[in-house]
Amino acid sequence: MKQKTATTIFESLSSSIRLDIFRLLVKKGYSGLVAGEISTSLGIAPNNLSFHLKALTQAGLLTVEQEGRYQRYRADINLMQDLITYLTDECCSEDICTQSADTPSNICVQTFSKNKS
Repeated sequence: MKQKTATTIFESLSSSIRLDIFRLLVKKGYSGLVAGEISTSLGIAPNNLSFHLKALTQAGLLTVEQEGRYQRYRADINLMQDLITYLTDECCSEDICTQSADTPSNICVQTFSKNKS
């Protein structure tokens, strides 16, 4: 992922409404939601919601599919995972670290030992 792409994503998610929409759609997974369901779930007026859905879609965070007269929105989970990888790609690269079985392979857990004096 390029820095410009990551910056665009973060700019889009800097709105609390957009962050709520994205998190809701991440929770729903592949099934996604139509705009009316998002509006009802989050209590957002439809005209306000369409503005935010457009911004999230333009940033690449959402995909949209026409279903008859409705549009189904889904979070782009792959993009979200790419962003996490971009952020953690060099995690602890300048520190001594060990990987834990409880963490993903690209995230390391820094270990510290206390010196007894």
